[in-house]
Amino acid sequence: MDKILVTGGLGFIGSHTVVELQKEGYEVVIIDDLSNSSISVLDGITSISGKKPLFEKLDLKDRSGVEAFFAKHSDIKGVIHFAASKAVGESVKEPLLYYENNISTLVYILKELKKLPEASFIFSSSCTVYGQADELPITENAPVKQAESPYGNTKQIGEEIISDTCKVTPSLKAIALRYFNPVGAHESVNIGELPIGVPQNLVPFITQTGIGLREQLSVFGDDYPTSDGTCIRDYIHVVDLANAHVVALGRLLNNKNKANYETFNLGTGTGSTVLEVVKSFEKVSGKKLNYKIVGRREGDIISAYADTTKANNELGWKTKLSLDDAMRSAWNWEQKVRGEK
Repeated sequence: MDKILVTGGLGFIGSHTVVELQKEGYEVVIIDDLSNSSISVLDGITSISGKKPLFEKLDLKDRSGVEAFFAKHSDIKGVIHFAASKAVGESVKEPLLYYENNISTLVYILKELKKLPEASFIFSSSCTVYGQADELPITENAPVKQAESPYGNTKQIGEEIISDTCKVTPSLKAIALRYFNPVGAHESVNIGELPIGVPQNLVPFITQTGIGLREQLSVFGDDYPTSDGTCIRDYIHVVDLANAHVVALGRLLNNKNKANYETFNLGTGTGSTVLEVVKSFEKVSGKKLNYKIVGRREGDIISAYADTTKANNELGWKTKLSLDDAMRSAWNWEQKVRGEK
């Protein structure tokens, strides 16, 4: 089968995607600099798939290292590009770090792909490109608004760079996948979300509070115009998300794409409030969660959930797993990581 490079392949979404690629028979090469992941994830992937992917520790900001990698692996047919810094708050404090890490690395990879006779490229983008959308659910035609953070801006700029490159590079085909909120873990609990330090995302903060690592979950605001006053997001199980990458890659490799640059939303199409996520956790874990309503957090939008019609119809992909499935797997993973299961 084709050889596929997965950058950031030991991260949360990357590792789950590697597993699904291997299931489909692809030969996978992982690049990761281990700045926000652990080498132990490689063992987790291998234990699920029964096959150890090739791994190279490489900082993609090292342009000569990227060139040397592609010279060595000149038979790569496709790249799924996850490697990027992704904490919104940190990006506000350290904008140059985010622009260097998220933009220069993308440019260096595209420069190498341009040299190949044919290449397929999947970009890990985000629903942050839409900001607070004017209409819900959000379609791919919704306007891309001014970014709320340097992180969000790197996703917008990244999409523009890929689009501009595809216009002048007929040999390159690309898809930008705009994720909503990935959650959960593999059912084997051999891989899952491993945040370093204090979690930036809701679900790992919930599970860490549930297990006693965090004293209390802060719910930012209960006065939004929603059913229970808390913000609404579209929480998608990471395994469903990983499968979408495999489907999108197949679309490009089999020349099923309608243009050489396409965008797709990846979500469930259903929004859940913060308190609904808390209730789901309490249901699947049997634990009462210690949480407190506090003031709104700057930069939080009220509501964001996907219109998945395009992904459903064009990719032939649909989510299969529920919020309860995601919370159950996230809780099982948390217990395993803390040695309580």
